[in-house]
Amino acid sequence: MTLTEATFGAGGSEPYASALRGGELLYLRDARSTRVTMDVSRWSADADFADLTLLASVTGPVLDIGCGPGRMVRAALGLGLQALGLDVSAAAIALAGKHGGTFHVGSVFEPVPGEGIWQTALLVDGNIGIGGDIPALLTRARDLTAPTGEIVIELHSDPTHEAHYLAQVVDSRGGSSDEFPWAEIGREPLLAMLPELGLRPVQCWEIDDRSFCRLAKTR
Repeated sequence: MTLTEATFGAGGSEPYASALRGGELLYLRDARSTRVTMDVSRWSADADFADLTLLASVTGPVLDIGCGPGRMVRAALGLGLQALGLDVSAAAIALAGKHGGTFHVGSVFEPVPGEGIWQTALLVDGNIGIGGDIPALLTRARDLTAPTGEIVIELHSDPTHEAHYLAQVVDSRGGSSDEFPWAEIGREPLLAMLPELGLRPVQCWEIDDRSFCRLAKTR
């Protein structure tokens, strides 16, 4: 697997796939330190208040990019929204499918079912970091949505933060994935890049120590 092909938590001892089965904590690390502690059991649990508040503000059909075990897809369906979950992890999609909903194994940068029809594209739970190139990811998400579609992003809690780095997913036993490119961004640098991407902010909000922005197309 080359670095350009590497994806979140894949390769090495496959700690992400293992944690999906056991619900343990994982750690997102760069070369120097742990950047994020991830409670994988939360991704498999029911949507929480912040998730449901987000979904109450959008219209379907919904594409959940990096859907993991399918929490947001199930919640969207429960609210009467059509939804599809997309993830590169076959283990995550297999788990998601056991609980209902429609899912697709693949990268957002590969052909995606229903390109151009999605009214809402979700990038939550840190998935704005996919590929390590935020403008490229937002451009791709923009192209996947309908002309009146929107993108909902979960941001870093520090509004001034922006980082791009090579990451590994590590478990408590020392198992680690291959390296993969990743990124993080807060509200201010995100808003600064939007005009060149043909996007504008519709709403930004904070709830339960989480930060979100909803974006619409300008062209």
